[in-house]
Amino acid sequence: MHIAEGFLPPAHAVAWGVASAPFIVHGVRSLTREVREHPESTLLLGASGAFTFVLSALKLPSVTGSCSHPTGTGLGAILFRPPMMAVLGTITLLFQALLLAHGGLTTLGANAFSMAIVGPWAGYALYRLLRRYGAPLMAAVFFGAFAADLSTYCVTSAQLALAFPDPVSGFWGALGKFGSIFALTQIPLAVSEGLLTVFVMRLLVQSSRGELVRLGVLLPGGRAGTGKKADSGAVA
Repeated sequence: MHIAEGFLPPAHAVAWGVASAPFIVHGVRSLTREVREHPESTLLLGASGAFTFVLSALKLPSVTGSCSHPTGTGLGAILFRPPMMAVLGTITLLFQALLLAHGGLTTLGANAFSMAIVGPWAGYALYRLLRRYGAPLMAAVFFGAFAADLSTYCVTSAQLALAFPDPVSGFWGALGKFGSIFALTQIPLAVSEGLLTVFVMRLLVQSSRGELVRLGVLLPGGRAGTGKKADSGAVA
């Protein structure tokens, strides 16, 4: 869903940058606090960022000015909560714009809002909702990753529709056109990302059980937690 460099009108590019800024600032503070209080989480944070970078770099052409791809933000949102993914996702988008010509600097705010902010929050919210009502951990992980991916594409469709409304049907007509074209590639990608995220989570359960307990994904006995981060060593 990376909107290409210079594709948005300047006013839209600035507006999305302003809208994204408070989330990124809050995320920086959350990330700094996490690393300071739990330096052992640095490796898992780095892995979450790398997962996002690799998956979101795999792009398929979709709509003129944009593309379809996995996002990889659902995993980090489930593990560390969405504010930190606002930072990791924005850093990912910045490096991709500079190194891969994927996205752009003028559209960084818009891309960050869809992929690094809305996507993680949507995925985390669905994950928490499913866990609260007793869904199995891996099912909640799948749908959380699926929602993070699909909500990103929905926001990008809206961003493009706002910038380029249909001459006849306006915003809603453009939204339908952008959304329907994206859906051809994005829905299968969202399913694939959900399955891959489940696979990675299973590996983490085996290799990083202690860290998952601290983060609230697992309870001390090995059972699945609620996903709410533990305070002072207790798992919620």
